[in-house]
Amino acid sequence: MKFKKGLIAAFGLAASIMLTACGGQQGGNDTPKDSTTIKIGASPTPHAEMLEQIKTDLKEKGITLSIVEFNDYVQPNIALNDKELDANFFQHEPYLIDFMKEHKDVKLTNAAGVHIEPMGAYSKKIKKVEELADGAQVSIPNDPTNGGRALLLLNKVGLIKLKDGVTATATVQDIVGNPKKLVIQEVEAAQLPRTLDDVDLSIINTNFALNADLNPVKDALFMEDKTSPYVNIIAVREGDENRAEIKELINALHSDKMKKFIEEKYNGAIVPAF
Repeated sequence: MKFKKGLIAAFGLAASIMLTACGGQQGGNDTPKDSTTIKIGASPTPHAEMLEQIKTDLKEKGITLSIVEFNDYVQPNIALNDKELDANFFQHEPYLIDFMKEHKDVKLTNAAGVHIEPMGAYSKKIKKVEELADGAQVSIPNDPTNGGRALLLLNKVGLIKLKDGVTATATVQDIVGNPKKLVIQEVEAAQLPRTLDDVDLSIINTNFALNADLNPVKDALFMEDKTSPYVNIIAVREGDENRAEIKELINALHSDKMKKFIEEKYNGAIVPAF
């Protein structure tokens, strides 16, 4: 009986070693092994759509791409930091930097930029910005970087005036001029499309606009231009940017095939950054 228990224990140890050996690699430049799987967290649109396009390409390199969809801007970074994911694809670097300032235990880095999603202004109540009435309600993202980005856009078109020198960290307290006495409402970014029935104008990230069947090119009253610095990135844990699988993922996202897909699928609503 003791001998049988010893065999079971030995078998369990061997199985544990095998599972450890087959797990995700933590650094190094080795060629990806057959049947390697990388798990990446992504917003449904456009990030997951883009990743679906390269599954076959990565499979040919011996890499299985597993896509986990998220509908918020917090959990993908937490899951990546906790090693539940190998990478994520949903954010720009200013947001990641700000996130890590607020979450001191999170250690992530930018592995590569992929595309720009110009932020736009949408409305169900007006057709052009000149129709915006005094006291109109305007919803913007409530996270610091995207909220500041929205305020900069409102400032650029003259609806508000911000303090000189403010950047993407701008807050409503930085508004020094508000000629139309706009009422700014800060809302979770993913929920902004739902506010369109209640507010006069909403500043929405392109991924959430697309997910709500809004066409940024046709439906936005105004939007950031192609010089926007907010490039969406592949984020990984610090040190994992040199993993062979991650490099192959980036190569696939930076391919001519992906550039063509972005240009044809999104027709200017999303702009390649490579």
